[in-house]
Amino acid sequence: MPELPEVETIARTLRPALLGAEISEAEIRWARTIAHPSLGEFQERIRGQSIQEVDRRGKFLSVRLSDGYLFIHLRMSGDLVLQEASSPPGKHERLRWRLRRAQAGPAEGQALVFSDPRKFGRVWLTEDPAQVVGDLGPEPLSEAFTVAWLYEQLRRHRRLLKPLLLDQTFLAGLGNIYTDEALYLARLHPATPSHTVTREQAERLHAAIQTVLQEGIRSNGASIDWVYRGGEFQNHFRVYGRTGQPCPTCGALVVKLRLGQRGTHFCSTCQPLREYAD
Repeated sequence: MPELPEVETIARTLRPALLGAEISEAEIRWARTIAHPSLGEFQERIRGQSIQEVDRRGKFLSVRLSDGYLFIHLRMSGDLVLQEASSPPGKHERLRWRLRRAQAGPAEGQALVFSDPRKFGRVWLTEDPAQVVGDLGPEPLSEAFTVAWLYEQLRRHRRLLKPLLLDQTFLAGLGNIYTDEALYLARLHPATPSHTVTREQAERLHAAIQTVLQEGIRSNGASIDWVYRGGEFQNHFRVYGRTGQPCPTCGALVVKLRLGQRGTHFCSTCQPLREYAD
């Protein structure tokens, strides 16, 4: 958490206020938040940079600067909000970028604040985006993500379906929530061996992945705890977090198992695990 729809929502929310703003300075309150470069170099290089673009790559918030790129990964509990620059630091504040404009605008007198109770979130400042996101798989809502690509890659790997979909080097942006929801829509058991997926199943999975992500974005993501706020997709979950509740399709009870050390929700009736010849 957050996954692709949540990070996309954050990017869309912050973009109008941040575009064109200049970063006057960075106040670092938790040193390990900065993954690259060193703290001194980060503060020196970020000062005076103007924000040219606010975007997303996988689960990373991507900010193109006048000289380089800023990447932010929220991990389990990170959050980004705009606050008055004069506001006192919050209990879990790890990093604050003070903003200014040549002329008064939306970001004048404000700061972009990164809070992270669990301290897992990380920030990179780099001239080369490939250093941070170069190993990510294709974007599931991009033209590069086709049925043909998905079918070929599933057949090439010999892994269980859900852990493979969670692998960010395979496909960027999916997490626990949207993977469970997509597999349910595709009527595929999470433990299906990837190399046994048929072309027709790959077509269903491709459509299901794009459907749940688009639904999530339209709902501003999912709010299932106190960290990420404002989303409504949790009101439309079909299986995720619904252990013991009836499947919306067949009425059988949704079950949960541990798969690849992740809690996994599915309907054993709609998503049967079939036997396959190796």
